[in-house]
Amino acid sequence: MNTTAMLRAFCDAVEQRNGAAFASLFTEDGVYHDVFYGAFAGREKIAAMVDDWFYRTATNFRWDMHAPVSDGETLYARYTFSYRSTLPEAKGARAMFEGVAIMQLRDGKIAAYHEVANTAPGFVDMNFAPERIAKIAAKQGAALKARPEMKRHLAE
Repeated sequence: MNTTAMLRAFCDAVEQRNGAAFASLFTEDGVYHDVFYGAFAGREKIAAMVDDWFYRTATNFRWDMHAPVSDGETLYARYTFSYRSTLPEAKGARAMFEGVAIMQLRDGKIAAYHEVANTAPGFVDMNFAPERIAKIAAKQGAALKARPEMKRHLAE
């Protein structure tokens, strides 16, 4: 499968709430690192992430990948992502995010997925109180600082 077809299948599976199809794009030991929910390792947990976690507080997903670039081992794509939030404070608002997907590939499958996303506009779309947005941002900042590749950046 070429990268364009893989990315479309990736997005379609989320939009169609098809965790099995989504997980099939990953290696058996694949890991999806979600910007909100953390890491999901293995196809079973990756499928559950889509079928349960994503749809727990949202509906009507839309996901598009733009301008993919790959050397056969790593795939980068800018994305736009949105959903209709079912959280009470959102009052049915569509939350929109943009980010970059970073995928490590092995044997034509995704071995690891990471993302960097601008989450603040989506939280504003969902009418989150500023204090809640600050708390989420602090948690995401702490998670970033805990990643081993950040060690050099945190050194005095």
